[in-house]
Amino acid sequence: MTSYRTLARNRDFTVLWLGETVNELGSRMSMFVFPLLAYAITGSAAHAAVAEFAFLLGNAVALLPGGILADRVDRRLVMLTASASGVLLYGVLALAVAGGWATLPLISGVGLLTGLGAGAFAPAQMSAIRAVVSDEELPTALSQNQARQHVAGLVGGPLGGALFGVARWLPFAVDAVTFTISCLSLSRIRTDLRPEPRVVPRGRVRADLAEGFAFIWARAFFRVLMVWAASANIVINALFFVVVLRLMQAGFHPAEIGLVETAAGLGGLTGAMLAPYLIDRLPTGWLTICVSWAFTPLLVPLVLWTHPLVAAAALFTGLLLNPAGNAGIGAYRMAVTPPELQGRVASASQFLSMAGMPLAPLVGGWLLQEYGGAQATVVLAILTALVALLPTCSRAIRSVPRPRDWPKLEVANEVAEPQPAPAA
Repeated sequence: MTSYRTLARNRDFTVLWLGETVNELGSRMSMFVFPLLAYAITGSAAHAAVAEFAFLLGNAVALLPGGILADRVDRRLVMLTASASGVLLYGVLALAVAGGWATLPLISGVGLLTGLGAGAFAPAQMSAIRAVVSDEELPTALSQNQARQHVAGLVGGPLGGALFGVARWLPFAVDAVTFTISCLSLSRIRTDLRPEPRVVPRGRVRADLAEGFAFIWARAFFRVLMVWAASANIVINALFFVVVLRLMQAGFHPAEIGLVETAAGLGGLTGAMLAPYLIDRLPTGWLTICVSWAFTPLLVPLVLWTHPLVAAAALFTGLLLNPAGNAGIGAYRMAVTPPELQGRVASASQFLSMAGMPLAPLVGGWLLQEYGGAQATVVLAILTALVALLPTCSRAIRSVPRPRDWPKLEVANEVAEPQPAPAA
C-alpha cells in the first residue's frame, strides 16, 4: 500500500487536498457557529436545530443530481461552481449579521443553499480523487481525505467559537475567504477531470439514477452497510447536537465548547494517521463492525456528567477508528465500481447513508427539550447499541477480507443477477 510520503509526490492530489482542507476548515467553523447564532437570536434549542437541519437537508437533496453531474460534465466545473456559491452566500450572511438584520429564515436559507452546494461538490470531488490517484494509492488517498475532515474538526470548533466571541459575523467572513482559496486551488489541477466517454448513449436522468442504485442494491454488503450508515448517522449526529446544546445550557463559553470539537478532530486525525496500517492488516468487514461499536461504551460518562472535558474525552476515543472504517469501505466501493458509474454510485451511497441525517438535530433538540440532557443521552445510547447490531449480525459484512484479498476488479465487476432496486 502506498505511504503518505509517496502520495505527497502526486501533485494534483496534494493541490486538491490542501485546497479542500482550507475549505473544510471554514465549513466546519460555520457549521459549528450556525446553531450558536440561531440560539443567540431565538433562545430556543428547537430553533437552533433548524439552521443545521437546513444545511443537512440541502446536502442530502443535492447528492443524487450531484452524482449524475459528476458522471456527465467536467467535475472541475461542478466543484468551482459550488465553491463560488459559498463565497457569495457566506459573504452575504456575514454582512447581515454585522448589520444586525440576520434572522432565522435568512440563516436557514444560507444553510440550505450551502448544503446544496456541498451535496453537489461531494460526488465530483470523490470522482476527482479517483481520477488523480492510482488503484494502489486509493486507500491511502481516502485515509488522507479522512484526515482532512478531522484536521478541520480539530481547528474549526475552537476557532469558530473564538471568532464568534469576538464578533458574530467574523466566522462567516472567514468562511467566504476559505471558499475563495478552494476556487484558486481547483483551478491549478492539471489532470483532465472530465468523465470518461461512454460506449453507449446516455439514458434519461431517471435511468442513470436507477443504474447507480441498482449497482448498490445487487450487493449484500452495500445493502446492509447503507441501512447501518443511515441509522448511525441519525443517532450519532443527534448525540453530537445534544452534547453541544447541553454544554451551552450549562453556561460554558463557546470557545470551551469548541474544544470538544477539537478533541473530536484530534481523535479523527490520529485515527486517519493509523488508517492505512489498520486497513492493510484488518479485514474490512470486521473493521466496519469495530467502528459500529466504538461509541457505545463511551456514552455512559456523557449521561453522568455535563462538562467539556468529559465530552472531549468521549468523542476523541470514539472517533479513533472512524477514519479507517470510512476509508476502507470507500476504497472497497471504488475498487469494485466501474469507472463510468463512480459518480452515481458514490452519490447514491452518500444519499442513502445521509438521507435521514437532517432529522438528527431535530431529534436531538426534541429529546433535549422534552426529557432533559441525561435522559436524552440515555435514549441515544440505547439506540446506538441497537444500530451497531446491524453490521455485527450480517454475514455479508463479516466476510469482506483485507484489501490484498479483495477479488480482482474484473471478477468483482461482473454483472450480478438482476435484483429489484429500492423504491425511490
